Amino acid sequence: MKKNCIVAQSGGPTAAINASLAGIIAAAKEDDSFDKIYGSINGIQGVIRKAFLEFSTRDDAFLSALAKTPAMYLGSCRFRLPTAEEDPSVYEKIFSVFDEYDVGAFFYIGGNDSMDTVAKLAAYGEKIGSEVRICGCPKTIDNDLVETDHTPGFGSAAKYVANTVREIAYDTYIYDVNSVTIVEIMGRDAGWLTAASALARTKNSPAPHLIYLPELPFDKDAFIEKVRALLPLYRNVIVCVSEGIRAADGSYFSATQAVEDKFGHAQLSGVGHYLEYYVKEQLSVKVRSIELNVLQRCAGHITSKADLDEALLLGRATVAHASAGETAFMTCLNRVSDDPYKCEIASVPVDKVANMAKPVPRSMISENGDDVTEEMIRYLKPLIAGEVPIAYENGVCDYLPVEHLL
Repeated sequence: MKKNCIVAQSGGPTAAINASLAGIIAAAKEDDSFDKIYGSINGIQGVIRKAFLEFSTRDDAFLSALAKTPAMYLGSCRFRLPTAEEDPSVYEKIFSVFDEYDVGAFFYIGGNDSMDTVAKLAAYGEKIGSEVRICGCPKTIDNDLVETDHTPGFGSAAKYVANTVREIAYDTYIYDVNSVTIVEIMGRDAGWLTAASALARTKNSPAPHLIYLPELPFDKDAFIEKVRALLPLYRNVIVCVSEGIRAADGSYFSATQAVEDKFGHAQLSGVGHYLEYYVKEQLSVKVRSIELNVLQRCAGHITSKADLDEALLLGRATVAHASAGETAFMTCLNRVSDDPYKCEIASVPVDKVANMAKPVPRSMISENGDDVTEEMIRYLKPLIAGEVPIAYENGVCDYLPVEHLL
């Protein structure tokens, strides 16, 4: 007997998360296990409120446009699900909605914190004997999920970072004065995205000249000496730094006081400004800082085809694993080779993923800590490969409307 399913999105947006959504919808439509396909608006909170869209009758044209639309078509939430011991009523409400809508599977597309929700719901479902399969599909531009080679969304964000840093370099080179440009890139605890700035380099353009990741302590005095030594050689020095770089004692370099979000993560702002003022004070040269901020998350006009293709396949695979009877899992990518690039899709128990973070390995960071190694370059290159044709209207990207979120 067919059941219905619910799909939701959570956490930060990416340029590829809607491709995973499109993959889930397409696969669920084709699967004999499912009848109606509901989309929950604003993540797990939409389930609690019963705020749903129905995708069962959406055609291929819609799904094709959805896959190329950045951000989150269903909206998101930053809701930390309490434990069942802390507040069983939340779980009772969620599973009563599952019963009311005759749900056989719940698909949650998200990152670390979203997998925490999947793990908690799956554990509660097992406790009460529920047959609802609780399934995770990965995403995050931070690329810090464990048990997977990389995450959908990262490749497109990395492509944006690499191209933007190259364009910053071209902008900087026009001036015949000594200058330093600090580019602040997202990455609180993991420097994957900042590492992608190395892909901006060409045979004739070595920028960025320095790259600093949060995995190693940042020594601001050693940094100044390196910049001082580089200025006579290159005139315009470009430095890429993760927002989460910190001193040897663990304290963040930030122009503002770090505060914590609901998940206990430090909310950082201004390391670029901090270094801008410091360099200006120490070296008396022209300095500017550029914070990429949210721009690197959803640049749909420069998405990676490899990224979108894998996001779509992971969405489809998540449905296939659920249809086969799996629950409490997250689909993942296992790299087989770099050249030719090949990844295989598998699944992993979600409790091995939830609340864990994958740092950049030491072997991918240069010995002196101010660059990345060739191992990192080999890892990154396939993930930004290929371009996605985007529809334009009057010269502006034409994405699916999201009036249901307004």
